[in-house]
Amino acid sequence: MKEFKIAGHAILPGEFKEIDINIARLPSHTIIDTPIYVSRGLEEGPILALIAGMHGDEINGMEIVRRILDGGLHQPKRGTVICMPIINMYGFLNYSRDVPDGKDINRSFPGSRNGSLASRVAYHLMHDVIPFIDYGIDFHTGGAMRANYPQVRALLTDEKNIELAQAFHAPFTLNSPFRPNSLRKEASRRGKNIIVYEGGESLRFDQNAIKEGIAGTLRLMKHLNMIDEAPLPDVENKIIWSTTWIRAKNAGLFQTNVYCGQLVQKDEWVGTITDPFGEFKEKVMTPVTGYVVGLNNIPVINAGDALMHIGMDNMCRLENFGEQ
Repeated sequence: MKEFKIAGHAILPGEFKEIDINIARLPSHTIIDTPIYVSRGLEEGPILALIAGMHGDEINGMEIVRRILDGGLHQPKRGTVICMPIINMYGFLNYSRDVPDGKDINRSFPGSRNGSLASRVAYHLMHDVIPFIDYGIDFHTGGAMRANYPQVRALLTDEKNIELAQAFHAPFTLNSPFRPNSLRKEASRRGKNIIVYEGGESLRFDQNAIKEGIAGTLRLMKHLNMIDEAPLPDVENKIIWSTTWIRAKNAGLFQTNVYCGQLVQKDEWVGTITDPFGEFKEKVMTPVTGYVVGLNNIPVINAGDALMHIGMDNMCRLENFGEQ
């Protein structure tokens, strides 16, 4: 078998190794390392990276990778699995999405050795890990108090991305263009295919999202011929080609009538905005037929706040817009 090295460390066939990548240190002189766990099968195969904790408060992805490690599911028969449970150790320690300088690592790629802290983390990832992989799953969640129903996001104009997303088989697959300076975009420029899995909300475990994330990862590994068995999907995979947000017209207290993942019909009453003093009550109606792929869970809202993310597959688009 070919020699395999990552971050300067050689990994032998059948070997499992923990590698610490030094990023920086705190003002207290405490060293901050990013641990990665590499498990190589006894036979040749693809190299798959499981990346979580890009945003330090998105713990569902961390738990998915942790359970994969804890259950021995990271050990392939063929190929190599690289597990990175926490990319943003700073954010994790501070319950924060960003690093201490306020920057978002996932808007800092390809990074710089001498740049901002976020840029330095991105640089190490792009130089120590990404060049050595074939494929990757980048695990994320919704923002604070905003839940995402289990979904894969990928650029569906790329045939390999479609293949990976269909193999993962989340309840929803969203067509998602690249965002500037994101890991997914910069990895693609280097010929690497990375799909994003989103599920749940920040700082809160979502057991369904965790379960779907683990099962989807195993299905993808089976598709890549890294393992021989994987769970069968429980639901149909719906391809979401376009989305729209329902936003609050007024500030107040929001209560929803629907749940994440639900199909809602055009002009359906999906929630209510009231004020704390009983002076007004406003019904929130959906402008389109589609699926609730994201839902705001915080009651206190301001005018313009996102309340629901509605996704439309081909059947929904046909119903909304006709045969255009």
